Amino acid sequence: MKKIINHLKNSNHIIIASHKDPDGDAIGSLIAMGLALEALNKNITLYNESPIPSAYRFLPSVERIVRQIKGTNTYDTAIILDCADFQRIGKLSSVISKIPVIINIDHHITNTIFGNFNLIDTSACAATVIIYNLLKEMALPINSAIATSIYTGILTDTGSFRFSNTTKSAFAICEKMVEAGVDPYNVAMHVYGRYSLGQIKLLNMALESIEISDNGKMSIMILTKNMIDETGTRPEDIHGLINYAKSIENVKLAALIHELSNGKGVSKKPENYHVSLRSDGTVDVAMIAGSFGGGGHYRAAGFNIESTLSDIKTQMLNIAVEL
Repeated sequence: MKKIINHLKNSNHIIIASHKDPDGDAIGSLIAMGLALEALNKNITLYNESPIPSAYRFLPSVERIVRQIKGTNTYDTAIILDCADFQRIGKLSSVISKIPVIINIDHHITNTIFGNFNLIDTSACAATVIIYNLLKEMALPINSAIATSIYTGILTDTGSFRFSNTTKSAFAICEKMVEAGVDPYNVAMHVYGRYSLGQIKLLNMALESIEISDNGKMSIMILTKNMIDETGTRPEDIHGLINYAKSIENVKLAALIHELSNGKGVSKKPENYHVSLRSDGTVDVAMIAGSFGGGGHYRAAGFNIESTLSDIKTQMLNIAVEL
């Protein structure tokens, strides 16, 4: 950590990026890191490839997150947050890789250690926990804007403190963030308390798509491009839907198969899909995702695949037989 701190103090122009299709932790860590480094008078660019989900648009300075950069010639440092591998940044990963120094800050057990400097803490429930510890070590002030970003990251990555990654330190940090000015009710209302009609319709379609394996230990949820179009929602609106499939009684493993292609409906030809996996704690989904070229955590992971829906379902059901 000291080497990272020394480098940051000597850096001038820093781009900070988190993974595409961001969740609360990816966005929260991005904003918290950026605002904190501005206190050191650094020139900061906040980058994320994807649109920010509506639930997180209340976060301070979220409007400063850009989806395009013109070039990398002026940057001396890139900080990559909450990414198990460099490609999780998205289509600009090859461009950002040309920046002289890459700092990799993450909590995934499948992290590929891709940075010139790597700050990996797999015991942290969220990337924002690592950011908090880094800012504390740097003796940087944490104002209400930074605190709200850190709190939101911890809240969402622990599933409102319901997931097994919830630790004593998570509560302790959140207490400090509240003391710094966080309004827990306001955060909860934005993240969990407001849904568009389209999101409710999408939830209904997703629930109707659920199938259970013959042994009852796996649930499979399907989301097609057509469902997104029909409900007038966006791909970022699917976040959290898999938890409904995971919560079914006796289910050990839930899979959400999300169509990424431009075609409507479900094609019999190979298309692009993202498969999200969630475990009840008895199944290592990071290992399963890794076998498909993906990664993540023990209980939450995912991968991209070019295949047909029927073939993906068959592969998932074959895994279910072993549960």
